[in-house]
Amino acid sequence: MRKELKNYRGFTLIELMMTLVIAGILLTVAVPSFSEMIKNSRLTTEINELVTVLNYGRTEAIKRGVDVTVCKSNTGTSCAGNWEDGWVAFVDLNDDGAIDTGETILRIHGALSTGNTLAFPRNRISYSAQGFAVGFTGTFVLCDDRGAPEAKGEVISNTGRARKAVDSDTDGTVEDGSGNNVTCP
Repeated sequence: MRKELKNYRGFTLIELMMTLVIAGILLTVAVPSFSEMIKNSRLTTEINELVTVLNYGRTEAIKRGVDVTVCKSNTGTSCAGNWEDGWVAFVDLNDDGAIDTGETILRIHGALSTGNTLAFPRNRISYSAQGFAVGFTGTFVLCDDRGAPEAKGEVISNTGRARKAVDSDTDGTVEDGSGNNVTCP
């Protein structure tokens, strides 16, 4: 009686070990890159949310023919706190930068949930009925734990226009409206 040899198929221990080593190397390279991608995406999303409300406030001021203010707000009903606590856009009938009785709240944005910081040299931006923000110029700076080299910025001009801060001198950090590198707290 002849014994037939079965043809076994599978991986040897050495092949399995090599596969695990290669997978480990790929994960070591991919995970930090993926983490950076997530942080970059969060910064982009948060600065875009801010720009959206600034453009909305300016548009509403022109459309309604009244002053509209965007201010930092930690309550959603008053102008107080820090910019990363949130912000509110409202019709500012008396242009005092405070939400008074009879003034309509247009948009409310809650706190940044990521722990990122958002700084602006003023407590508010008020848009005139013509869409101008005279006297409220400055640069919003959004930072995460990586600091100024990864910061995002939005420059607000007297015309009320918001534009993306850029790194014009290619030193790795975006500049404010005066051409100085932004700083993070």
